[in-house]
Amino acid sequence: MTARHLKTIGSLNASVPARPGAPKRVNVLAVDPLYRGYFSANRYTLAHETFAGGLCPPITREVFERGHAVAVLPYDPARDRVVLIEQFRAGAMVAGWHPWLIEVPAGMIEPGEAPEDVARRETEEEVGLPLGRLEFIAHVLCTPGASSETLALYCGEVCAEAVPEHGGLAAEAEDIRIFTLPAEAAIALLDGGRLDNASTLMMLQWFALNRARLRSAWLADKEDR
Repeated sequence: MTARHLKTIGSLNASVPARPGAPKRVNVLAVDPLYRGYFSANRYTLAHETFAGGLCPPITREVFERGHAVAVLPYDPARDRVVLIEQFRAGAMVAGWHPWLIEVPAGMIEPGEAPEDVARRETEEEVGLPLGRLEFIAHVLCTPGASSETLALYCGEVCAEAVPEHGGLAAEAEDIRIFTLPAEAAIALLDGGRLDNASTLMMLQWFALNRARLRSAWLADKEDR
């Protein structure tokens, strides 16, 4: 198993402690590799503590090992605008959904990278903008029933005065449309089922709750400089 597929990477170790009264013990009895490629899949044989006490009989669970990722919501506090992207997603196509999704810049954490560095790299690559300050939003599990992948979410400060129409790396066959919206219009996307990307939905919900505080703090900090 390469470093890319380790369950924990640096500062992305789980930060939420076990809840009082919740089971804690898991005995991993065997790990059988099923697939090795850009992604990995493993079959785990394990026995975990039950709510009633004691261990359950051995069970098997197949886990998709994708690694860990970062997503960032670019926000210009001076212009009160949000930067979003739209791109093709094969997973959405296979699910039978319209495969061009409205998203935010995101990417995988490579060995030795800090989450904040990934946020800056992906924003530069996908929307052509450097990031200023970063505000941590949350660290979440994407599909905990079947995957070990985690996602670190940030809001990042940008200047949206001159945003290119297209972005992405040609070497990775990325074809990305870039657009900006007034903050209120971006928040309005939460209504009417217009968003079908989970990370974008979560981040805009956070933004709707924290926009006034964040904008005030970032603008005040600029004035003090």
